[in-house]
Amino acid sequence: MEFLGFDLGQFDFQAWLDSAWAFAGPRLVLSAGQLILVLVVWLAARWILRRIEHRLTSRTKTELDDLVIQLIRRVVLISIVFWGAWRLTQIWELGHMSRTIGAVWIVALSLPISAFVSSALRVFEEKVAPKTESRLDDTALPLLNRIVRGLVVGLGVLIALTFLGINITPVLAGAGVMGLGVSLAAKDTLSNLIAGLLLIIDRPFQVGDRIELWNAPTETGSWGDVIEIGLRATKIRNPDNLIIVVPNNEIMRRDIINYTASGPHIRLRIPFGIAYDADAERAKKLVLEAAIKIEGVMADPEPVVITRGFGESSVNLELRVWITQARDRRAIGDAVGDRIKKTFDEHGIEIPFPRRDIVIRTKGGEPILPAE
Repeated sequence: MEFLGFDLGQFDFQAWLDSAWAFAGPRLVLSAGQLILVLVVWLAARWILRRIEHRLTSRTKTELDDLVIQLIRRVVLISIVFWGAWRLTQIWELGHMSRTIGAVWIVALSLPISAFVSSALRVFEEKVAPKTESRLDDTALPLLNRIVRGLVVGLGVLIALTFLGINITPVLAGAGVMGLGVSLAAKDTLSNLIAGLLLIIDRPFQVGDRIELWNAPTETGSWGDVIEIGLRATKIRNPDNLIIVVPNNEIMRRDIINYTASGPHIRLRIPFGIAYDADAERAKKLVLEAAIKIEGVMADPEPVVITRGFGESSVNLELRVWITQARDRRAIGDAVGDRIKKTFDEHGIEIPFPRRDIVIRTKGGEPILPAE
């Protein structure tokens, strides 16, 4: 009897079964014993480590010792599992699989170590960063956390490759070439990343600052509050509650107008004009009296009104006032403008506007003047 080219009549099944059992039988018993041993050791280690963690962490108020105990517990439990898997490969004489298990073991250990480093940096960020006057660490530490976490896992992968006997020099060279290709293909993204790092270092603005926008949508506010400084882009909320995402490289190419970086107090300049036949000194006095009554206008430094120049039909003046809150500059400017207009109307001071006299000539050349 033939099957797939083999003569099954000459095949000794009993001998094959005896040989297979002779090889697998003892190993099955050893494997079962190994699995039971791993389970017992894993349960015992978890119980012991939890007792130790409970006793040690209850005596201290710091979070760092909790993280250390958690790291030790995770490393021990992961190592027990992988040790059991490695022992099974030894029992079944799987040499190549044994090295693979060892490499995966190394990478698996890098994960709790990476999580520990990340948590330690987070504790530092929460405990130390709020106590410093600089706001650089508030932005830089989360970025450093991500970078360090990735580096720890990457180092674990490199050690695992070395353990497998793989020469990582060509891998690094290939990664360099690939990185060059990726950098050329994603130069805009890399430009934004570099600009994001420069924003964190130079600090032209911080989260919460109010800055001027350049590409605000039509009929919306031209300024906004910074709500997030990311690696690729910065998010700004304008007064209409719209979130505008601006690429970082665009921000670094422009002049940045920050209304709140130097403090809450800023000076407003409000231009206006009066007719040539109006009393300029009286108009200035009325404007100063009106401005000082507006809520948010500071009395010290005192408001001033200066003459800026002479237009075609008006004397151009400018009111300069300091306000208590830079965020209210638009509202205060609007209130001051309304008060100036109302005051001038009450006191008969004319605010000039362009006028044109129209003369219509007839065929005989005589002008027809508009009726008075």
